[in-house]
Amino acid sequence: MGIVAGLDSSTESTRIVVCDAETGTVLRQGYAPHPTTGPEGDPQAWLVSLGEAAAGGLLEGVQAIGVSAQQHGLLVLDAGGVLVRPAMLGNDRRVQAAAADLTDALGGRAAWAEAVGSVPQAGQSVAKLRWLARNEPESATRAAALMQPHEWLVWQLLGRPVRRTTDRGAASSTGYWSAATGSWRPDLVELALGRQAALPDVLHPAEPAGHTPEGLLISAGTGETMAAAFGLGVGPGDAVISLGASGSVFAVHHEALVDPTGTITSFADATGRHLPVVHTLNAVRVLRGTAEILGTDLNGLSELALRSTPGAYGLVLLPYLEGERTPHLPHTAGTLAGLRRESMKPEHLARAAFEGMLCGLTDALDVLRGRGVDVRRVFLLGAAAELPAVQAVAPTLFGAQVVVPQAADYAALGAARQAAWALGVQQGVMSHLEPPRWPAAASQAFEPGEDLAVGQAVRQQYVTVREQTHPGAFQGGA
Repeated sequence: MGIVAGLDSSTESTRIVVCDAETGTVLRQGYAPHPTTGPEGDPQAWLVSLGEAAAGGLLEGVQAIGVSAQQHGLLVLDAGGVLVRPAMLGNDRRVQAAAADLTDALGGRAAWAEAVGSVPQAGQSVAKLRWLARNEPESATRAAALMQPHEWLVWQLLGRPVRRTTDRGAASSTGYWSAATGSWRPDLVELALGRQAALPDVLHPAEPAGHTPEGLLISAGTGETMAAAFGLGVGPGDAVISLGASGSVFAVHHEALVDPTGTITSFADATGRHLPVVHTLNAVRVLRGTAEILGTDLNGLSELALRSTPGAYGLVLLPYLEGERTPHLPHTAGTLAGLRRESMKPEHLARAAFEGMLCGLTDALDVLRGRGVDVRRVFLLGAAAELPAVQAVAPTLFGAQVVVPQAADYAALGAARQAAWALGVQQGVMSHLEPPRWPAAASQAFEPGEDLAVGQAVRQQYVTVREQTHPGAFQGGA
């Protein structure tokens, strides 16, 4: 088939992988940092970083490029295609009040979930539009077209054509595109911004966005979450848990899920399927806080935890240190229960921290399972997935095989795989219904084995404390 490239423009850097289109073998890689930024950024810096990452002939022989980029960024263009203001990025906390205001404007969480499969959040473009209308009315008045980072980069690579494009995955994260109906909701743009604005055409997963002036094929591109899922090679039966300071759980599913509570965000993926997502506010921040109390680091905390036993001698930590989204308890705090003299030891607190964090993520998994999502295998991402205590405890609590992939640029790999798909369809050697079969990510697998009953006992201990502390707060099952 040829050679393809995938580039991922994240908040921190541009990473490029050049791959054999048929086998997925990585041939070359490039990297360049982005300047340090806050809630706003200069998109021209992304182009500069792209050029630096591709320097030295990295893209020589490449026939197609796929683009992945940071999600939840908003670029507002005027009628001439000029940026009205700097890009608003996903970490813009200024728009939290705007998101709440917008939720009420449509009639509440259930109304939004029915309309687009999600409730307005600070990261979403729809909330940023509301903030713009309230705080920068001149910018709002000039807004003629709306784009996200990957869409803008594709548009630039193509020479800024009249037609602007996106894919299902990126569109589903805006807050004004419905994964269930596959269509934009321009009325929600008007509700947020106070006026209409042009939106990109949504492409089929294997449909190219176009060709550069030099004839290089550019595929549809997508958001980072969708690209990483594609690069990992996850499919039906798989869930992915990302362990950052907060946590996210998503799974591959055959249909969009409408959740009137707003707990599930209904994203689309990069293949034609769906990625229902459940977020928790507390993940590795729980481990870091406990490590700080005990005067150690994450590796030391893991060693301590493994000196304890399942159930931590009855010590239970509800990990709601920053409030919580799953269950919806925005103003609560964490709880340490079950203190007895024999449980008041560092190793038991360490164990309770790991079990509490992972039980909270199991709650999120069970929200998806409760809606009929099949979960037979769980991928764990993030540096904390390498901790022996996580690898020992997670399979028994999740009740599934746990896979810890080898560190790699999965979003860039997913973008490259999408480029290979579009190239194969163009060459007539692939179907637009089936992506290229690239090898699965190198990984370690951990089985629950005979410890499932032990895990269930730990989980029941946690659920009992959770229900006693916050009766009826959890609507997702378990």
